[in-house]
Amino acid sequence: MKDLFAADPVAQPLAERLRPRTLDDVIGQSHLLGPGKPLRLAFTSGKPHSMILWGPPGVGKTTLARLTAQAFDCEFIALSAVFSGVKDIRAAIEQAEHHLQRGRPTILFVDEIHRFNKAQQDALLPYAESGLVTFIGATTENPSFEVNSALLSRAQVYVLRSLDEAELRQLFERARREALGDLAFDDDAVAVLAGYADGDARRFLNLLEQCVTAARTAGVEQVDTAFLESALSQQLRRFDKGGDHFYDQISALHKAVRGSHPDAALYWFTRMLDGGADPRYLSRRIVRMSWEDIGLADPRALQLANDAAATFERLGSPEGELALAQAVIYLAVAAKSNAGYMAYNQARAFVKQDKSREVPVHLRNAPTKLMKELGYGHEYRYAHDEPHGYAAGETYLPDGMQEPGWYRPVDRGLEIKIGEKLALLRKWDEEAGEG
Repeated sequence: MKDLFAADPVAQPLAERLRPRTLDDVIGQSHLLGPGKPLRLAFTSGKPHSMILWGPPGVGKTTLARLTAQAFDCEFIALSAVFSGVKDIRAAIEQAEHHLQRGRPTILFVDEIHRFNKAQQDALLPYAESGLVTFIGATTENPSFEVNSALLSRAQVYVLRSLDEAELRQLFERARREALGDLAFDDDAVAVLAGYADGDARRFLNLLEQCVTAARTAGVEQVDTAFLESALSQQLRRFDKGGDHFYDQISALHKAVRGSHPDAALYWFTRMLDGGADPRYLSRRIVRMSWEDIGLADPRALQLANDAAATFERLGSPEGELALAQAVIYLAVAAKSNAGYMAYNQARAFVKQDKSREVPVHLRNAPTKLMKELGYGHEYRYAHDEPHGYAAGETYLPDGMQEPGWYRPVDRGLEIKIGEKLALLRKWDEEAGEG
């Protein structure tokens, strides 16, 4: 079985040439690898254990798996869940058995473990339990959702983090010493490069290598931001349209709007656009926010959100995104109310568990003579003919059902007026009852 690390050194990309060869070479993950931290202690324990490395791309998951095998003097077998199946797992296990016969333990590394289905993950279980292999899985997705509970319970989960700008600069210095020669970079150019990389070390080095190639081709000796921008084609930031990063960012956008922070809301909105999120998806979420968190406190927000969505459909990208951005700003600064949202949820919950109540006779439709003879619609009071256009004391709920009081307007925005009106109507009801 081919080792994923085996490659022609001459053809190796910069990211592969600079891959850490010892634990001390690893940049980042100090919360796991610093003195006294979990993975550092695991490396010094003298005994490997099964683990799942969870983190975004380019943060060292594969490298740490490889270094684990090196630290414990184990054979290393690597599988990619994208290309492998049960047959490949069996072949790896056979190879591990041969290693064990020679007195050599094996670490079985499965990259993108979340891509394995339940049957494929189950196939790993008996061998991880028996100790034939030490299992290490790598995933960019939340293992709580993507890894079988049986396998998850037998492995320690370590959460890896994106590299910050200071750590990417450390990586740049290593690349400069070992691979860049006399080519110089402005400090601002390095910062831009780090921004493009978005915490992904592999991407940072790939972009750096692309820029170096362009500079040498053009005979440039000093790379500044202008050359960097021209040398690199549009590089979208890391953005997983179906994974945790996606849902984390839409959650942040929604909470920034709810928290009335227009700048934060605009930041997360533009971050998602910059990362490749579908503006139509964002427009749907913006409309949802207007109903859930603003509601009747400011009905203009509802209209503005719908108008912005319609504007985007008419103009497309990028012009239509301005309408969505302004809708986000308006929603953030608008008066907030979840009274309608809460009332709807309470009503749904009540109806779901309640019995089927009959419509009161006076509220029933009476289109036929028989229905009228049965009393349908009898004594119904037409509100428009009543004082103030309100039939004080009338009831519209099923017989025997108490007033639930689900809708409770907040003291913000238009709902202040709505609350005052409802209070007046209740007062008239009470007066009619007294009479």
